Amino acid sequence: MRVILQACAAILICGSFGAAAAQAPQQPVPPETTVERQYRALANRDTQIGIYLNVLPDCTSGPLPTIRLVSPPTAGKVVVKTAKAKATNYKACLALEVPAYVAFYKAPEFLGDDVLTIAVKYQGGRTEIQKITVKVSAPGGQQKI
Repeated sequence: MRVILQACAAILICGSFGAAAAQAPQQPVPPETTVERQYRALANRDTQIGIYLNVLPDCTSGPLPTIRLVSPPTAGKVVVKTAKAKATNYKACLALEVPAYVAFYKAPEFLGDDVLTIAVKYQGGRTEIQKITVKVSAPGGQQKI
């Protein structure tokens, strides 16, 4: 008998939460994705670590994303510059030129791995967390292919 009462109480409690949730307007939670990237860089040289743009289905530019440095690199520095991105045969767009942000990393007098995290927030609330590892070597330390 006690087990049946506990089960009925659990059903009533769960049912009341479900009714409250159904009455409140539900807004979709924007997805947040995490991406890990690795780049090779030379000491004391600018290295591109990201390009951020927004191309709409009609091949025009949408609002650019918001970029935030969540955790800075320990040895280097990150700089974001504005640019024009040109592309051909991108999705349904045969040719386009849109504004963009380009992120660069530079580490003077440092050799080794440096880690940073960037949050990129797009229109509509979608957020991408980018964990970037930059492997910094001396000039001549990179293998030529």
